[in-house]
Amino acid sequence: MKLMKRLSSKNFLVFNLVLLGVIFGFSLAFLSFSCSTPRSKTAKAEETQVVIPQEALAVAESLQTAMRGISEKVQPSVVELKTVSVRRQQAPRFNGIPWEFFFGTPENNGEEREFRSEGLGSGIIVRRDRDTYYVLTNQHVVGDATEISVALSDGQEVSASLVGGDTRRDLAMVSFKSQNDYPLAVLGDSDAVRVGDWAIALGNPLGFMSSMTMGIVSAVGRTGGPANNINDFIQTDASINRGNSGGALVNIRGEVIGINTWIASGSSNGGSVGLGFAIPINNAKRSIDEFISSGTTRYGWLGVSLMDPSREIFSALNLDGKRGALVSQVFLGSPAERGGIQPGDFITHLDGREMRGMNALTLAVGDLKPGERTAFTLIRGGRTQELQVRIEERTEEVAAENNKLWPGVYAVPLSDSLRSTLKLDAGARGVLVADVIARSPAAIVGLQRGDRVTGLNGEAVNNLDDFYRCLREKTRTELWFEVVREDSTVETMRFRR
Repeated sequence: MKLMKRLSSKNFLVFNLVLLGVIFGFSLAFLSFSCSTPRSKTAKAEETQVVIPQEALAVAESLQTAMRGISEKVQPSVVELKTVSVRRQQAPRFNGIPWEFFFGTPENNGEEREFRSEGLGSGIIVRRDRDTYYVLTNQHVVGDATEISVALSDGQEVSASLVGGDTRRDLAMVSFKSQNDYPLAVLGDSDAVRVGDWAIALGNPLGFMSSMTMGIVSAVGRTGGPANNINDFIQTDASINRGNSGGALVNIRGEVIGINTWIASGSSNGGSVGLGFAIPINNAKRSIDEFISSGTTRYGWLGVSLMDPSREIFSALNLDGKRGALVSQVFLGSPAERGGIQPGDFITHLDGREMRGMNALTLAVGDLKPGERTAFTLIRGGRTQELQVRIEERTEEVAAENNKLWPGVYAVPLSDSLRSTLKLDAGARGVLVADVIARSPAAIVGLQRGDRVTGLNGEAVNNLDDFYRCLREKTRTELWFEVVREDSTVETMRFRR
């Protein structure tokens, strides 16, 4: 009775209700904790999800669209060139190892063997005349090939023939015939190219046809190409490899601004390291017309040997801060001599255009038409003057006539460091002979490399300025030198002009 009475009491009822509430609350908290964990991860993922800004995406897509358009516009005018060079040479008759071991290899018996070497490059379709297409490429791509074929963008491969070539600028042209329509490349203005411009290279690197790479213009006006190439190259980091030679370097509008020509590589296989060089298309525009009309190119000839002076020469001739090229030699009987240009002249301008060095002046003179009269601005003896010269046509024969190079000696000033090296007194005077050109007047009279010239035609030579002044004023009829050679003073023979 007492137990039943207690169970039905008010305090016991309250205790049960509290206990039931605690159990229910604990269960609800546990359930909430177990369910909240995955929801928090999802919420966190949603919070960290990056949304690409639509404005940035639109810019990227517009660039992508531009690149696609460039590919569609330019690729059909870029072709693959396949070449085969055949050479024949006499081959000995082999009679087997025992015979050779005991009696040696016999001499050639007059039989010839044919050797075939294959080449690969690229080209750009630049002209069309009815069913004849003309392709611009590099001279080193076609070279002396006996067989040339062109692989086109539509999969066709046709035979081609050499139209003309130019080794000085490494340019060549081939032609092929087809009834199909192929677009011509649009040629841009390479003079307008600036560092930082987009640069897109198209060609067939390593035989992978219709390849396209992108970069920027890294530099302009680069010199020092292979095989004495005289171009002022466009440098780019767009990937260029073997097989790209002769292909197109284009701007963001799909206009050809250069012809991919060579790469600088630190690897043994010549792979791309982002140092590619292209011939500016403006250097090739005149060649295109001349190749088609005559199969060759014509260069203007001034008749001088140029050099970029060293700091010591700049200082010795009071040319500090000037830009141009130094005339070290003049061809006797050349347009330069007839026009009054002399050794020691520092040419700064051609027809009012500034010449920033030897390569710029060489290119500018080469572009002049034979028979054209041109104004050369130069510094002589510290004074500026202008001379009119009538340009002639350059030929390999006349450019190789060393016996006409006047005077035929490269002289350098005696700097303090040079005096120290030669163990000369601080007051030693004259100029040092750095080199003598074979068969030139200086070589004929007996001048030697290492001589110290202290006199010229009987007048003292104290420095480089004296040397060139005496050449201008004292050598109209003859030339001879007074030199110090191995601690002895000697006088050379005389050259009669």
